[in-house]
Amino acid sequence: MSVFTKVSHAELREFLRQYPVGELIGFTGIGEGVENTNYFVDTSDGRWVLTLFERLNYEDLPFFLGLMEHLSAHGFPSAMPLRTHSGQNLTMLNGKPAALVRRLNGQSVLFPDLEQCRQVGRALGEMHMIGLSYPGRCVNPRGAAWRAQTGRLLAQNTSDPAIRALIEDELAAQAGLDLASLPQGVIHADLFRDNVLFVEDRLTGVIDFYYACTDALAYDLAVTLNDWCFEPDGTLNPARWQALTAAYRARRELTDAERAAWPLLLRAAALRFWLSRLYDWTFPRSGDVVHVKDPEQYRRILVHHREHAPPAL
Repeated sequence: MSVFTKVSHAELREFLRQYPVGELIGFTGIGEGVENTNYFVDTSDGRWVLTLFERLNYEDLPFFLGLMEHLSAHGFPSAMPLRTHSGQNLTMLNGKPAALVRRLNGQSVLFPDLEQCRQVGRALGEMHMIGLSYPGRCVNPRGAAWRAQTGRLLAQNTSDPAIRALIEDELAAQAGLDLASLPQGVIHADLFRDNVLFVEDRLTGVIDFYYACTDALAYDLAVTLNDWCFEPDGTLNPARWQALTAAYRARRELTDAERAAWPLLLRAAALRFWLSRLYDWTFPRSGDVVHVKDPEQYRRILVHHREHAPPAL
């Protein structure tokens, strides 16, 4: 979440008239994340998050908002999009597609304990199962084709031969991974610590579904593990890993094909976020508040997976 598009008090007050939210009290930009413009909004009828979509395809936005509604309808603690007086969950503000969702209670955690990891694993497995009944479909915009294209671009634009060699070697290895042959479904694709909310050890919300897509379910588990179970220095925390994977498998067991592909899945998930962060670092975007994450963390995670076999599932 960053602020690329500024919104004035008068513009927001007029925008909110189309929603059943009461009068505007105040709002503030959110400086975390990297893709969309986001504001916390307080009104006389509640607390909300306003998102202006900066780079996502307009045609894909109903997939994200419909998914959030589908999950909420099945009891999953997803942020729920608010509909306008005329029944729309997608509107326009300052020339950008916009959505208003109710702000969930809770806070993200920087250093999760084992119970929080168990709850995240359980929630991810539950989301995957509920998602099987969601009729929408959206191609992963950060899938294998994007990783190959972005990796080649970054390899050409780096002056560091070690980075170039790592990208090229990993892309060659990833050519042997066929994600389409693995069980498919709706994935969050970005279930990092800052996208899960807790009140103490109780999971109260899963947010930011704007990377959600249709892809290999086990890849989503790999994305989640890479964030929740690794220390800042790139070393694995085995206790967190065990807690999260056991809770996930209690809701959805992995297939033999997923287990066979598991080492490369972990590497693909690490490569995806290393490349996206390295891209933002190499080609920075302008904005009022822009949050650029350090790519080094995911380089270390990728190297760890290349040098160590993962714990047994």
